[in-house]
Amino acid sequence: MPNAESQTRPSHVLEDPSAKAVARVYALAYLDAAASANVSDPLEELKSFHDDVLVPQPEFERLLTSEVTSRDDKLGIIDRVVQPRASEFFVRFLKVLAEHERLDLLPVIYTEARSEYETRSGQQRVTVKSAVALSDSQVKSIADRLNAALPFEPIVVPQVDESLLGGLIIQVGDTVYDSSLKSRLKSLQHRLRERYLHEIQSGRDRFSHSEGN
Repeated sequence: MPNAESQTRPSHVLEDPSAKAVARVYALAYLDAAASANVSDPLEELKSFHDDVLVPQPEFERLLTSEVTSRDDKLGIIDRVVQPRASEFFVRFLKVLAEHERLDLLPVIYTEARSEYETRSGQQRVTVKSAVALSDSQVKSIADRLNAALPFEPIVVPQVDESLLGGLIIQVGDTVYDSSLKSRLKSLQHRLRERYLHEIQSGRDRFSHSEGN
């Protein structure tokens, strides 16, 4: 039977509203340490460990991040499994996370580190939604146009949203530029409705005016 602590804890660390803030602290520290150590591509090992190890091997991830696995056991796993295949810098970082029981934040740390690294490199991710999948040439064309219009180098992230019917929705940070057919039809519908209501109101005004005479 689960104890009181396990019942009150979030079912997953990502549900904890403070997880992202804590992960960002570790992500910034990781990038700063990498810069001091002259690591040429600090995201390479972090991305590989996330994409090639944790994601395709969920059982290994659970073993490494579970509260059931002791801190010493996690350090032992890092020594046996990761150290022979990774740089000393990356192994040291994983051990810091293990010692502070923060290995479960690795997916969030990776996302935060990637975002910050791109920002420091003068880049930013731009989401481009379309009704159908864009070709490579279309993505490149959009990227070129955005590059000429934005004060940073865009990293275009295409997404398919069949509900759009046609056109594009481009999101830069919190700003959304909607040129989709769905949006234009909705706008047209709104204008027609406003026009219809205006005509009704005008007819009422004329009728009221006639009665007054």
